[in-house]
Amino acid sequence: MNEKEHSHVTSFGYELLRDHVLTSILGKHEKDILYWAGKDLARKFPLYSLDEAITFFNEAGWGTLHLEKTTKDSAFYTLSTYNLPQSGQSRSHRLEAGFLAEQQQKITGFLTECYDEEVKKNGLVSLQIKWDSKTKG
Repeated sequence: MNEKEHSHVTSFGYELLRDHVLTSILGKHEKDILYWAGKDLARKFPLYSLDEAITFFNEAGWGTLHLEKTTKDSAFYTLSTYNLPQSGQSRSHRLEAGFLAEQQQKITGFLTECYDEEVKKNGLVSLQIKWDSKTKG
């Protein structure tokens, strides 16, 4: 193998870290810690618009992000992930939710949260970003 092949993270390597190592280390606090880690990542990798999040998610190996609809105080996305856990297991997507919440908050200046829900029947993750246009973040 050449040096370039060694530097590429495999799907298996990603899955080991995401679904096994982090889960073991973070324990019952996994979802909370991943959400705040996502917010921290967003501060380190700021976007100028949420349209850039689609490219960021692809490059980070998080999956394909698709904007479904927006309202005056919400945005609805679906995420199809590349590395789904084995049957019967689930994966927290709080890292991605925290990342989107912080990016939206930085862009709009309003207090923002993001909620994730795995849709079992089709393997997609539903992400709802909700902001309070009356509260500065």
